[in-house]
Amino acid sequence: MKATSRKRGTETSSFGSPGRINHNSTAFYTSKLYEGSPKERRASYVENPIPSQFLDKIFCKSSEKMEELPDNSVHLMVTSPPYNVGKDYDNDFTLDEYVQFLKNVWKEVYRVLVPGGRACINIANLGRKPYIPLHTFIAKNMLDLGFLMRGELIWNKASSASPSTAWGSWLSASNPTLRDIHEYILVFSKGTFKRKNNNGRKSTITKEEFLEFTKSVWTFPAESARKIGHPAPFPIELPYRLTQLYTYEDEIVLDPFMGSGQAAIAAIKTGRHYVGYDIEEEYVKLAERRIKDFMIEFIDK
Repeated sequence: MKATSRKRGTETSSFGSPGRINHNSTAFYTSKLYEGSPKERRASYVENPIPSQFLDKIFCKSSEKMEELPDNSVHLMVTSPPYNVGKDYDNDFTLDEYVQFLKNVWKEVYRVLVPGGRACINIANLGRKPYIPLHTFIAKNMLDLGFLMRGELIWNKASSASPSTAWGSWLSASNPTLRDIHEYILVFSKGTFKRKNNNGRKSTITKEEFLEFTKSVWTFPAESARKIGHPAPFPIELPYRLTQLYTYEDEIVLDPFMGSGQAAIAAIKTGRHYVGYDIEEEYVKLAERRIKDFMIEFIDK
């Protein structure tokens, strides 16, 4: 009789692990490094329906109060908040005011997400004198609100990044300036890392997509503001990847800063529903127009 063999699982060791097969990382997560870190919370899975009149809609109002959405009703939040840098839709907040404004929105997002629901925030850092690491302020506020951080993605905009020539001191160590060709996508969960799927909904992500989207660096071009008609659109590829990776078919994607409607279009493209908010009527109309055009094209296909 031919003997069968099973691969032994790996585990954390003082010299690291060459591979990760059924990996046992108990020693790492029970070390002092993780003392005081946010912990998963045991809670029953609750999923409340959004009234049909509020589904697949964009509301022209602040997302600091999303009364239209019940507690535990949204599966994924994906957004890129306004950067408070003087664009025509920005408020001229101080840094503290800006971070607090965002925290008010994140608090509402926490309320409306289902247990284990994911929150994904696309953010670029600002300035050089000094550099303002916005992603660190956002991460701290999310942790303070009870979110668990899953990781961060680096969006490498590569050749489509702004062709900045702000080198600082050219060919001199006096004051050389870094030129950003990347942005961050911060990824969080509400309460627990694993999310239940009590309704038997289907995943739509392909094997090739899963292998690519679970890498921590994403490379695809930025979107043209002139082409879209909005000062700071992210490409549809960004919410498309997050929606495929973190939701099932027919679930609900929220963008509290909907802008030109990219997250909604990605939701439709993947067979999900959407809800959005934006304070600028001009951009709500732009997003609705782009969604309508996409739907016509989508149906024709």
